[in-house]
Amino acid sequence: MLHTSTNPASSAGSSGQSVIHTVTALKRWSCRDGNKELPAVSDIKAIHVYDFDNTLFASPLPNKQIWNGATVGQLASPDMFLNGGWWHDSSILASTGEGVEKEEPRAWRGWWNEQVVTLVELSMQQKDALSVVLTGRSEHGFAELINRIVKSKKLEFDMICLKPAVGPGGQKFNSTMGFKQELLKEIVYTYKDAEEIRIYEDRVRHTKGFREFFFQFNKDLMSGQAPQIRKPLTAEVVQVSENATQLDPVAEVAEVQRMINSHNALVKAGSAPPGTPPYQIKRTVFYTGYMIPAAMTEKLISLVNLPKGMPEGEIRYLANSILITPKPCPKSILEKVGGIGKKVVWKVTGISCFENKLWAARVEPVPKSQRYYSENPIPTIVLAIRRGGKPADAVRIVNWHPVPDEQAYKFESVVGEKVLLRVEEEQANESEWESYFPNKNNKRTHEDLAHDGNGGQSKDFRPQHSRPREPEGGRTNGTSSNYRGSNRDRGRGAHRNTSFGARGGRGGGGGYGRGGPNSGRGRGRSGPSQYKSLDDVGERSYGQPNYDDPNSYY
Repeated sequence: MLHTSTNPASSAGSSGQSVIHTVTALKRWSCRDGNKELPAVSDIKAIHVYDFDNTLFASPLPNKQIWNGATVGQLASPDMFLNGGWWHDSSILASTGEGVEKEEPRAWRGWWNEQVVTLVELSMQQKDALSVVLTGRSEHGFAELINRIVKSKKLEFDMICLKPAVGPGGQKFNSTMGFKQELLKEIVYTYKDAEEIRIYEDRVRHTKGFREFFFQFNKDLMSGQAPQIRKPLTAEVVQVSENATQLDPVAEVAEVQRMINSHNALVKAGSAPPGTPPYQIKRTVFYTGYMIPAAMTEKLISLVNLPKGMPEGEIRYLANSILITPKPCPKSILEKVGGIGKKVVWKVTGISCFENKLWAARVEPVPKSQRYYSENPIPTIVLAIRRGGKPADAVRIVNWHPVPDEQAYKFESVVGEKVLLRVEEEQANESEWESYFPNKNNKRTHEDLAHDGNGGQSKDFRPQHSRPREPEGGRTNGTSSNYRGSNRDRGRGAHRNTSFGARGGRGGGGGYGRGGPNSGRGRGRSGPSQYKSLDDVGERSYGQPNYDDPNSYY
């Protein structure tokens, strides 16, 4: 039988009636497995509260190396899919690592913030501390799974609290923060002898919200505006560095497709609100190129010789591809280059710098008779650009400097595409080619992209200011002033850090693309990623690439 406080706290409710705060009532907020009693009120002097997602557990976020910016936000929204979306579908969390069946026996090894785990273990040892997991994930959808995850790590909490559809007292919550503040109030009123509360949280906005809440809470107690059933308490909110991870790329796309299929089934069955559209996953192909492996990228970047005194923070390092065509590659050209996955060996023959804004290397195929295609007059790798520089300026380089033998690197490339996926409304009778373009006004038809039988470009397709060049030695060369050949994102889809001076992202994280190597597990930590979680839609924003601006891809 559950016990109540020997000196139950009471307060005046909004109706003027007395509200009794007991451990029996408080336990109704917890969905912790088992029948363990909550500690007596008189035993607790400290309250330790731990957020779950990306504070205690490294919950996977939508992978920005797979999805475009708009889709990342859509996946996180609870309003797009009828089955709730990323933070409301337990299958996403259950797909962490290699899935529940494999991860549970090994306690989701590698998916925890071990520093916070250590703090939880200290809380477990502190006899006068109440330990609580507090998350805005839904009680109905996630209680069983989160209990299994926590139990596998042998962590013992007094309470595991998820957001119920309706609170024990009939409360309804408009937001995660509203739910958490209501429960925290119940906890500190029940454990009225506690002198301090410590909250661990990764989201800056929630950290700020908790600090403001307890400042006002203590202020109301001291001014007599709150029920005088306890003294003010010391409140510390600890900002935890986000510990974000990603799912395996293939598993992530499969899970999103499953969510879409479930959503579309409800739409087609007539069970959705009027006007709810069906969705589908579409591909945005930024360019097709000869993709350079990460290990060679590091070597190529070593060819960049910055002027003395130039701030490193103004430089963006690329060195990841040789352009074939911007946007999707017409089938006629793909056939000429051997198709996606074709391997071609290259050799660096020269380097150059353009106006101290762009560093590039010229290459030639090995053997020289190897057939290739590039819409640049010379096959070129953009190694780095300075703030304000444009990769398109590579075609303006006139003077190339030979490299010594030890820098005449040879490397193997793979024909691939830089692809990001997006979720959009399903369009009847939309061709595969039309589906490539988010901006319908900028679509090009198959006819626009037709190429003549000699490998040259048709008049309709030739980029402005291009310089035609005759096929030479069995090679087909096109030209374009719209140079996108050294996009900062590799063909495997590694959407690299967009900040200048950052080399982050090379070889890390799971990517999505065709032709390039895939990084596999996708468990590498990302940089700080502003994620929307649960029902806090609009809390953070996501940028979307400008598909009309070639430089937005770099």
